[in-house]
Amino acid sequence: MVYHIDTTTSTNDLARDSQYGHMDIIWAEHQTAGRGQRGHTWHSTEGVNITFSVVLTPTFLPIMEQFLLSEIVALALVDTLAYYGVDCRIKWTNDIYAGDNKIAGVLIEHSLSGDTLARTIAGIGLNINQREFPEDIPNPTSMFLERGVMFDRAEVLDRFASHLKSLYAELERGEKGGIEQRYIATMYHLGEEHTYAYASGERFRATIRGVRPTGHLCLEHRDGT
Repeated sequence: MVYHIDTTTSTNDLARDSQYGHMDIIWAEHQTAGRGQRGHTWHSTEGVNITFSVVLTPTFLPIMEQFLLSEIVALALVDTLAYYGVDCRIKWTNDIYAGDNKIAGVLIEHSLSGDTLARTIAGIGLNINQREFPEDIPNPTSMFLERGVMFDRAEVLDRFASHLKSLYAELERGEKGGIEQRYIATMYHLGEEHTYAYASGERFRATIRGVRPTGHLCLEHRDGT
């Protein structure tokens, strides 16, 4: 079920409430404290994009395999955008890029029960009909900017939910290999050499070769390591 509300602090915070169950979606027109990855803030103009959270209850999935949930959410976004003619790639871990510009971002939060996952909340911001962005956002884009047409936001959200349900069903059936292969094949800059940085700030050149089941990025250095 989709719960469409006007304003909240963060849809991820709201989705923690036990009244929301598996595959419920909380869509807010405005978030006063919307969050992105690594403590960043998610900016979205009210009434033109969609900012929402999806509740999942993957109790069958071991904690060590939690990255598979990030993979299916990212792939569902890529599939949704492809349906509307926007070719995208996944920038590790789960930002969605059209060309070299960011069109969507995902924040995944988990709750645990013993050795398995109890509840997963996927917070998503997808730029749909926005035409202009604040100057301090480095490389944004939207479906409108990519295609030049306006889209029905509720229809886009429904399309995403359909793709996510299909991928989640694959995961429940244990078809993990195909999901992992698709994620790697869709990675932004896969097989290309670029500059990266360690947490210390030290920069180096390397090539993306894939991602481990734990979610760790696999980079090959120039010396082959």
